[in-house]
Amino acid sequence: MRRLLHAALAAVLLLPLAACNGVGAAARAEDRPLIGVAMPTKSKERWVDDGSNMAGRFRDLGYDVDLQYAQDELETQISQIENMITKGADALVIASINGEVLTEVTRQAADQGIPVIAYDRLIMGTEHVDYYATFDNFKVGELQGGYLEQELGLDEGEGPFNIELFGGSPDDNNAYFFYDGAMSVLQPYIDSGQLVVRSGQTEMNQIATMGWDGSTAQARMDNLLSAHYQGEPLHAVLAPADSLSLGVISSLKSAGYGSQSKPMPVITGQDADISSVKSIIADDQTMTIFKDTRELADVAVNMADALIHGREVEVNDTESYDNGERVVPSQLLEPVVVDQDNYEETLVDSGYYTEAEVAG
Repeated sequence: MRRLLHAALAAVLLLPLAACNGVGAAARAEDRPLIGVAMPTKSKERWVDDGSNMAGRFRDLGYDVDLQYAQDELETQISQIENMITKGADALVIASINGEVLTEVTRQAADQGIPVIAYDRLIMGTEHVDYYATFDNFKVGELQGGYLEQELGLDEGEGPFNIELFGGSPDDNNAYFFYDGAMSVLQPYIDSGQLVVRSGQTEMNQIATMGWDGSTAQARMDNLLSAHYQGEPLHAVLAPADSLSLGVISSLKSAGYGSQSKPMPVITGQDADISSVKSIIADDQTMTIFKDTRELADVAVNMADALIHGREVEVNDTESYDNGERVVPSQLLEPVVVDQDNYEETLVDSGYYTEAEVAG
């Protein structure tokens, strides 16, 4: 009986200690820094990869992560970011749906002392953006234009060739960098007549594709073919992203392109989505620009980690990205051309995709 009483007394005495340990463990969990990661949508492969890569890296470093996708709905993204601020996020990483409508929510973050990192899409019109993680977007356009130049033999005097131009979403600042980079290569050939834009649509306000929507690109390509290419071949299409490339290809196939007598034009793209890699292997799309989102996730994670721990944030560009209120310090990564010649080495051997994923 005495042994039982002693055991019961010991258990009672241990209860406060256990309770204290429980509170301590909870407190330690609460003390883990929280990162809010706001992504535009799950409807495009690249954003799913970006979000999961970032969340994994943050968690490896001991952070809690609030990862949200807004399904391309502006109000939803704003609400998600406001909730992250309310939860007491220590830093925000935002890939904006529309970089021009986040002025108020970034001010709210600044009022709470929460740093903001713009991810791949610059947030415009606010001083409350601390850093920008992206790829060299002008270089993306240069590579697309340079690929067309090489494939068509423009630099060797070949031509004339018929080409049509597509632009990205006008509410995405990157779209203008892609366009400017590509036109820095293509415009001289348009001026000389080696490239002929039969539609006459060459300005960004004429070729922009709202929301990077493939269906919109397909409908526009349908109209261009009907109005300007009855009996005339189309030799090349500048498409700044894979979502647009696939829409363009659907239109071209409906018009009979892709046969021996009517070969596909040279078609550019960007993001190396699996569907477009398969299209390249199938000889439909010609090339894409690969932007390794694993590396971009690392950049964003390192920026946030440095900010939270008071270390210097690494950047390599302090001039290019003016959002209308400030020039945002940026870390730019190098994009890579992918086509049939190097997709295995670049995408499969690097572990970004498996052979089964691109071949299936």
